[in-house]
Amino acid sequence: MSELLIPLDKYLAAGLHIGTQQKTKDMEKYIYRVRADGLHVLDVKSSNDKIIVAAKLLSKYEPDDILVVSTRQYGQSPVKKFGEVTGTKTIPGRFIPGTLTNPQYAKFIEPKILVVTDPRSDSQAVIEAKQNGIPVVALCDTENLLCNVDVVIPVNNKGRKAIALVYWLLARQILRERGILSSDEEFDLEPTDFELKI
Repeated sequence: MSELLIPLDKYLAAGLHIGTQQKTKDMEKYIYRVRADGLHVLDVKSSNDKIIVAAKLLSKYEPDDILVVSTRQYGQSPVKKFGEVTGTKTIPGRFIPGTLTNPQYAKFIEPKILVVTDPRSDSQAVIEAKQNGIPVVALCDTENLLCNVDVVIPVNNKGRKAIALVYWLLARQILRERGILSSDEEFDLEPTDFELKI
C-alpha cells in the first residue's frame, strides 16, 4: 500500500469516496462500508493506490498516444485541463461512433491507451478501444461493471469535485513520473483549476 498522495481530509472533502446505492460484484473489493443511508463508501487507500498505478502506466506512453474521454458533464472540464497539462488528446463531450474504428471519419484517431471518466457513459469509446486491443483505464464508481476495463480507479465518478481531484492527481503524478515535476515540487495548479465552473 502506498502513502497517500494528499491528506485524507482532502480526499474526503472532495467526496472521492462517496459511491452510489448500487454496487456490482466487480466493485465489491473496493468498497469500504455501506452507510446507514445505503450509500456505498469506497476505500480511499485503494483509490489512492490505483491513481498511482494508472499514472505510472500512463507516463510510459507518449502523450499523443493517450486519449482521455468524458461524456459526463462534470468530467469535461477536468479532461480538458488534464489534456492541457499533460499533452494528451481529449474528447470532452459526445464521443462520435467510429472515432477509433472508422478510418474514413475525419477525426479518426488511433490512441495506444484510453482513459474514460465512466465506463458506462463512455461505453462507445470503451467498446471501440476493446475492438482495437487498446487498454482502458477507467474511473469507476460502485455500480460500474469492469468487463472491458484494464485498470480501475475506484472513485466517485459523478461528483464535480471528485472528478476534478482525480484528474488533478493523475496529471500531477504523470508529470512526476516523467520527471517534469520532482516528487517534492509543488504542482502550480489546484484541483479547483480542473473543476467545471458553475
